[in-house]
Amino acid sequence: MLIVRMLAGMLMALAAAAAFGASSVLQFRASRRVPEEPAGRPTLLLRLVRQQGWRWSVVLAVVAFGLQIGALSLIPLVLVQPLLVTGLLWYVLLFSLAERVRPDRAIMLESALCLLGLSAFLLFARPSGGRGGGLDSVWAAVFLGVAVVGSVALCLMIAVGLRRRWRPLPLAMAVGICYGVTAGLVSSIAFHFHGNPLAVFGQWQTYAIVVLGPLGVLLSQNAYQAGPMGAPALAAITVTDPLVAIGVGLLWLHEEIRTGPWEVFGEVLALAVLAASVFLLARRAPHVKGQ
Repeated sequence: MLIVRMLAGMLMALAAAAAFGASSVLQFRASRRVPEEPAGRPTLLLRLVRQQGWRWSVVLAVVAFGLQIGALSLIPLVLVQPLLVTGLLWYVLLFSLAERVRPDRAIMLESALCLLGLSAFLLFARPSGGRGGGLDSVWAAVFLGVAVVGSVALCLMIAVGLRRRWRPLPLAMAVGICYGVTAGLVSSIAFHFHGNPLAVFGQWQTYAIVVLGPLGVLLSQNAYQAGPMGAPALAAITVTDPLVAIGVGLLWLHEEIRTGPWEVFGEVLALAVLAASVFLLARRAPHVKGQ
């Protein structure tokens, strides 16, 4: 029975990744058809909602989110989020298909490096599921709120001071923070169901998700608008999202990772590969677009 739950959860997470990758392609293409807006300005969404492709992207995003919730109900957060990184490869392939061009080999390799780095990190860290309940106290909620607001604000401040080529990366990191914390909140709510779905409306996490979800969507459109291609922005989102989710799991949901000297060395090396691959993606994208 446990094997069936694990397999079903993994398949749902992979399906969510495919839907997320397809949604991101439609969002990137739609964001290029509307005037660029400053980061965080809601009027961008009003412009985008008039785009048919963007409306379909919302449908796919809702499907992806539903599949993610279903996966979280079957397997731990620390297993669901890493599987979602395969959405990056789906994005690269579907973007090439939509643009009717052959996939750029360098971008495919750099996207694969993102997946390899994150997979290696998880192999060394071997995160384990937790007991939940760590977000029930007021102080935990306040601390998490301060951490999210401060980190997102810092990313936006950095984006303002960067050149256009690099601006998508801090914006995408802000998106990854919103998405990763949202995944942690969804996972924490699962401990309050107890057979009564209406119980979620009595939890503060539900209302935090209502705020963080749309904010992440808005900032993702800003990230797509800021750069010549969506792959670097999506790579940064794909990397930041699961790492932030794991951080939430460790600090608030009582999840654990291995902390031996060799494990820590491997984790740091894997994160270095992640950072290098995102950097290469950001540098490669303008050249490909110019071709």
